[in-house]
Amino acid sequence: MDTTVYSARHHDFEGDSRRGKKLVAALALYLLAIGLTFSGFDPARLLNGLRVIIVSPDLLIDDYTSIAGVGPAFFNAALCTLVIVLLLKRSRVEVTGPVIAGVFTVAGFSLFGKNIANILPGLLGVVLYAKANNRPFSESVIVALFGTALAPLSSSVAFGLGIPVPWNIPVAVAAGTATGFFLSPIARHVLDFHRGYNLYNMGFAAGFVGTVIMSTLKAFGVPVEGEFHWAQLGPGYVAPCLIALFVALIVYGMIVDRDWRSSYRLLLGSSGRLVSDFVRFYGLGATMVNMGLMGLMAMAAILLIGASWNGPMIGAALTIVGFSAFGKHPRNALPPMLGVAFMASLSRYGLSSPSSQLAVLFSSTLAPVTGEYGFVPGFISGMLHLVLVQVVGSLHGGLDLYNNGFSGGLAAGLFVPVLEWIREWRKHEA
Repeated sequence: MDTTVYSARHHDFEGDSRRGKKLVAALALYLLAIGLTFSGFDPARLLNGLRVIIVSPDLLIDDYTSIAGVGPAFFNAALCTLVIVLLLKRSRVEVTGPVIAGVFTVAGFSLFGKNIANILPGLLGVVLYAKANNRPFSESVIVALFGTALAPLSSSVAFGLGIPVPWNIPVAVAAGTATGFFLSPIARHVLDFHRGYNLYNMGFAAGFVGTVIMSTLKAFGVPVEGEFHWAQLGPGYVAPCLIALFVALIVYGMIVDRDWRSSYRLLLGSSGRLVSDFVRFYGLGATMVNMGLMGLMAMAAILLIGASWNGPMIGAALTIVGFSAFGKHPRNALPPMLGVAFMASLSRYGLSSPSSQLAVLFSSTLAPVTGEYGFVPGFISGMLHLVLVQVVGSLHGGLDLYNNGFSGGLAAGLFVPVLEWIREWRKHEA
């Protein structure tokens, strides 16, 4: 029996969607509470920090907890999440796995690259694309959420190229809108390359777009540079807040679905290959339990590798939690993460470098490789992911915030055909 169909028949889609809307709204409010608390409820501190964030070029890696402080960083994340929540409400889209993944990803990356100003042009571009094709925006809302991967382009054009005021703002808006417009068709086509084995497909598409943009700027001698910002923070800052969030997800998931155990067993058997909408297939209850457990697993990984509890690492954890509604679970996500840690320890990159530490968490984008082919291929895909992620960032120059999605797409696109050949060869030999 197909477990996906069996499980889907036993869940209330409309009820789960309504509860999903409340979940993403609650996330925005929770981030707002954290931001206000760590800012001492000081409006001047919040606004000054937000100003610093908005005028930053935002190329990878621009840790907002470093340049503005923990409070303003979370305040910015709350504002960005609220914008997305309002957009979802207006578009009347069902809030299931892909949407939850998109909201948590926006929230996470709003701690190191996305801000309340630079996400708007890209969103506008997707709206215009939908209108140009005479289609409802609800059909493109997933692209809009993940398409904010190229948000640094608007910031860099506005504040990093030396364009005089006031022309810098309209030029930045035009550039961001254009990328949002063209990202929609590109994202649909690049999916064929990795065939759904890279969960961060939009990061893969944005990597190509960013590479073209950066190459064009370099051809005309336009310098695009950003500063590296990486705060060194201990777990005492935000770890208790994250634990409370993830435990709340688990508890609420158990309350929502009293039969969550049987649904969760089915979820753990999923390969996670795109498109794996866990909410639609297994219900919101089991999905929220999975999200909470994956969040705690991400926190454990941060502790084990000795990483800082800063914007990028917390953002990576929130992204993992979001995609735990859309393809990731402990069984398929852990092997590539272990593969990255193993390869980093063997190579000159080391496990103490920020890029390696981020790759440990973000390599879970290759979870479907484990889900389809097993532990060892998943582990090897993580090793391949690390060696690629260390170099592909130079192609797009930090314009693509989902750099691990770019390298994950390359790793899956190159490795999966080999795995398929081995599978077919074994069948033939048998």
